[in-house]
Amino acid sequence: MVKYTVSIEIALPLGQAVRLLADPAQLPMWLRGLVSHEPVSGAHGQVGTVSRVVLEMGGQRFECTETVTRLEPADLRDIPAGAVVHYEREIVGGGMWSAARERLSEAGPGLTLWQSENEYRFSGLPMRLVALLMPGTFRKQSRQHMQDFKAFAEHGRDVRDVPA
Repeated sequence: MVKYTVSIEIALPLGQAVRLLADPAQLPMWLRGLVSHEPVSGAHGQVGTVSRVVLEMGGQRFECTETVTRLEPADLRDIPAGAVVHYEREIVGGGMWSAARERLSEAGPGLTLWQSENEYRFSGLPMRLVALLMPGTFRKQSRQHMQDFKAFAEHGRDVRDVPA
């Protein structure tokens, strides 16, 4: 098992950052390696929604199923001052189960703090070996996704325009 928490500050007000993060049309612009993210049942981002996700990293294609397990508040259009937004999901695929527990809150005027708690469990030998030999890989990837989102949200930088 691998478990860690990473965080980053984004220079946007909470509501704006959350809506940008939750917008499926924006995913390809900041989620490095995303090939597709398609709801199989439910509406994107809503509790209970199951999506098929395909990522490509290091020449390897990885397909998984993502299930949204928590979204509070349920309506992201009008987030009250002082609110904490919780967005949680479980991801299953390729001998791996993971839970991502996202928490977004105000960090100051025009600032959002994004904390991401991640947990991975492995059933397949290849993924167990990766976790054993390179445990920092998972944290590094999560941090890269957060940095990519920050660059996109603050400066409009699209990961598809940046050499890998």
